[in-house]
Amino acid sequence: MVIGVLGLLIIIVFMISMNTGYIKLSPLEVIRTLFGFGTDKQHLILFEFRLPRIIIAVLVGMGLAVSGCILQGISRNALADPGILGINAGAGLAVMLFISFFPSTTATPVFLLPVLAFLGAGITAVIIYSLAYKRHEGISPMRLLLTGVAIAAGISSVMVVLTLRLSPENYQFVATWLAGSIWGSNWKFVLSLLPWIILLIPFAFSKARVLNVLNLGDLTATGLGASIEKERRVLLAAAVGLAGASVSVSGGIGFVGLIGPHLARQLVGSRHQFLIPAAAMTGGLLVLIADTIGRWLLQPSEIPAGIVVAVIGAPYFLYLLSRIKD
Repeated sequence: MVIGVLGLLIIIVFMISMNTGYIKLSPLEVIRTLFGFGTDKQHLILFEFRLPRIIIAVLVGMGLAVSGCILQGISRNALADPGILGINAGAGLAVMLFISFFPSTTATPVFLLPVLAFLGAGITAVIIYSLAYKRHEGISPMRLLLTGVAIAAGISSVMVVLTLRLSPENYQFVATWLAGSIWGSNWKFVLSLLPWIILLIPFAFSKARVLNVLNLGDLTATGLGASIEKERRVLLAAAVGLAGASVSVSGGIGFVGLIGPHLARQLVGSRHQFLIPAAAMTGGLLVLIADTIGRWLLQPSEIPAGIVVAVIGAPYFLYLLSRIKD
C-alpha cells in the first residue's frame, strides 16, 4: 500500500517535472510523445533532455537513501548518512582528483566515474571505520559520527585547495557539481549508474534479515549465530558502492540518506524487508522533487538539487540530534 502510494507520487512529480522548464510540455503532450505521437521538438525535449535527467534523479535518490538505510542498520546510529559520515566527500574527492589531472571533462569516460567514486568512497569508509573502531568496545555510534564529520571536513579542505589548479571552465563545473547538481543528464550516465542500483539494492534487500538481527545488538546477534564483522563489512561495501555511484553523477547531495530512511521508517516501521523498498522510493521521490523545484524556482537559471535538499535536511538533522540528546 505505502509503496503504491509512493510510486503514484513519483508519477505525479514526474509529470510536473516534465512540464517544468523553459519549454512547457503538458501531461497530454508527454503521454502522446511517450507513445510516439509527439512532434520532433517534443521528442527531443522529452527523450534527450528531461527524461534521462528525471530517471537519474530517481536513481540517485534511491541509491543514497538505501545507502543511508544500510549505514543506520549496521551502526545502529540514527544519524548515519553517507553525506554526514564523509563517504560522499571521499567519492567526490576521487572524481575531483581525476578532473584536476585530466581537465577535459568532455573526454572523461562516463563509466569510469562511478568506479573512481567507489574507490574514493571505499577508502574513506575504511579510514572512518578504522578510526571509530575500538577493540573491546566495537563501533560507538557517536564516535562513528564525529569521526565521519572530521574526515569530511578534512576532505572538503583538500578539495578547496585542489580547485586552485583548475581552469575557470572546470572550476565552474566543479563548483556546480559540489553543490549537488545533477550534471550527468544523458542516457550514458543513466547506463553508468543503473547497474549499481540494479545489483546493490536487491542485494541489500536480500540482507534484510541480517540488518534486523544487527539492530538487536552485537551480543544478541552473536547469540543468534550472525557473523557480525563479516556481515558489517559486506553491507558497508554495498552502502559505499551505492553512495559512490550516485555521487559520481549527482555531486554532493547530502541528507537524502538521512531523511529517506527516517521518513520510510515512519511509514512502514523498522523491519528492513519493508524499510529498504520504502526508503528507496522515498529517496527517489525526494531528489526528484528537489530537482524539479531547483529547475522551476529561478527559471531559466537552476538551483542545484543538493541545495534544495540541504534546506530541508539541515533542520531535520538538528531535530533528530535534539531528540538523541534528550
